[in-house]
Amino acid sequence: MSFGAMNAGKADYALPSAPSDGVSDITFSPTGNLITAGSWDNGVRVWELQRGYGTQPITAVPKAQINHDAPVLCTDFSADGTKVFSGGASKQVNMWSLGQPGTTGQQIGVHDAAVKTVRFIPEMNLVASASWDRTVKFWDTRTSTPAAVVTLCERAYSMDTKGAMMVVATADRKICVYNLGSWTTNGPAPQTMTDSPLRYQTRCVSIFPDQQGFAVGSIEGRVGIEYFSEQAAKQQAASGYKPATTYGNTKLSFAFKCHRVAGAQSSVYSVNSIAFHKYGTFATAGSDGNFHFWDKDSRQRLKAYDLKQGNTISVCKFSPDGGLFGYAMSYDWSQGVEHANPQATNNIFVHAVADDEIKPRPKDKK
Repeated sequence: MSFGAMNAGKADYALPSAPSDGVSDITFSPTGNLITAGSWDNGVRVWELQRGYGTQPITAVPKAQINHDAPVLCTDFSADGTKVFSGGASKQVNMWSLGQPGTTGQQIGVHDAAVKTVRFIPEMNLVASASWDRTVKFWDTRTSTPAAVVTLCERAYSMDTKGAMMVVATADRKICVYNLGSWTTNGPAPQTMTDSPLRYQTRCVSIFPDQQGFAVGSIEGRVGIEYFSEQAAKQQAASGYKPATTYGNTKLSFAFKCHRVAGAQSSVYSVNSIAFHKYGTFATAGSDGNFHFWDKDSRQRLKAYDLKQGNTISVCKFSPDGGLFGYAMSYDWSQGVEHANPQATNNIFVHAVADDEIKPRPKDKK
């Protein structure tokens, strides 16, 4: 299916002192007053945000920066916002206390290959890191020995955690779902492992705020909406078990096209990032340089931002309260190193989210 088209435009605030190379990740602090970015120039940067009221604009000032020995691919904040966790091509998982600027951070873990995603899990007070070495490791910041190691079937391309749920998207289009509440001596046992509902390489995955399912995006300009109950039923059906309610009968899950240009010169762009709002609506950002807001329940596009800036959007995130939306205009490597422009600028923008552009809408009646 394809959602209806809608165009909009709005001037957004560009953070000062942006990275000098591609932006790989951005994250808001739990209070939403800080934003951090990891980039290919080996830097981890933090800005302090001041939200505007009425006609007053959003402003930000650089708060601190540290440098790693290799490109930074992922970042996250601790629950109290005083620490930043990061990982990347150095194969290390680092922790940086914001009260101690000018350091390289403390190494709390290590992988055998690059670290693609890092997530702090407040319910367990652990840091999870997913790597191209085909593992997810869980770290207690007080020791360098992992609390648990999960072996994946392939390299981790994306991971998200929310509450008791963890979803890892790997190479070969595999989607692995874990219930962190079912913790054994070896860590969480896999709940399901299935193929992606999309036919091409996975770029990103994001769990619903209510933890009932997840969205997955791919290089083909598609997004799949999947529910955990249907994932379990689908796997049971594949094994020969026939549950009372089957995957095919519930029809909650679906996929739709986005970040495409139709017409004589049709083009398909990668979906690089998916971010959920607290309302359960969500944003997608792609290599076409645009972002869109969607309502999965009514299956509508809420807003489409055609930025026309000649760059790709590599990552996007909402602040926890939903009032801010951050996105990075930066090369996403979707066309390989031969298409990278060393002279291209990299910018991180903050968009003030109006309630009427992101709140859910009733389903269209036909």
